[in-house]
Amino acid sequence: MIGKVLAAAMLATVGVAASAQAADYAPYRQPYTVNQPLNAYSWAGPYLGANLGYNWGSVSFVPAKPSGVSGGVQAGYNWQSGPLVFGVEGDLQANSANDTFAGWKFSNPWFGTVRGRVGYAFDNVLLYGTGGLAFGTLRAASFAGTESHTSPGWTVGVGAEFGLTRNWSAKIEYLYVSLSDSRFGVTRLPNGYESNLVRIGVNYRFNWGAPFGGGY
Repeated sequence: MIGKVLAAAMLATVGVAASAQAADYAPYRQPYTVNQPLNAYSWAGPYLGANLGYNWGSVSFVPAKPSGVSGGVQAGYNWQSGPLVFGVEGDLQANSANDTFAGWKFSNPWFGTVRGRVGYAFDNVLLYGTGGLAFGTLRAASFAGTESHTSPGWTVGVGAEFGLTRNWSAKIEYLYVSLSDSRFGVTRLPNGYESNLVRIGVNYRFNWGAPFGGGY
């Protein structure tokens, strides 16, 4: 399927080049791109995607180390000026990470982030750093009952995204996520959660009218 899309994109690029040579070319208005060369891959505009990853972490004040698979959705928007790409992204994740210590089972059933992104594009390859706000739930369960606290926090990370076609891209990303401490009645301690997340994902980019870049 991707091969057919790539072939169609290449034929379209050849057609545009031939038309430009046969007639005067009027300036092309790119609705999302600032100072973006016509023949470069465009990262600008809104996008929506999904991801799957693995995370491992620790609970403060107890030696529990929850780990597990997580997955979710993300959405964002990019602005581009030459090779510089700036954006905002939010995501929401379901998480299976859990661990048991001394009769307490700790888990982080869900979390999310709202982050800024700053990157440098090598045509259809984007390298970026990211950071911002995090939020999520830490749950503690024992014979005495179950208690959950939703806490704010922060996150920082790095990633690389690869343009597969004009609209589709794939990414790999690392995030460090820290959720603030909350006092739990079942543990009688101020417990928080810190985790490391590695994930892969795909995005569909709604860059209608943006030029094909590098044959993509």
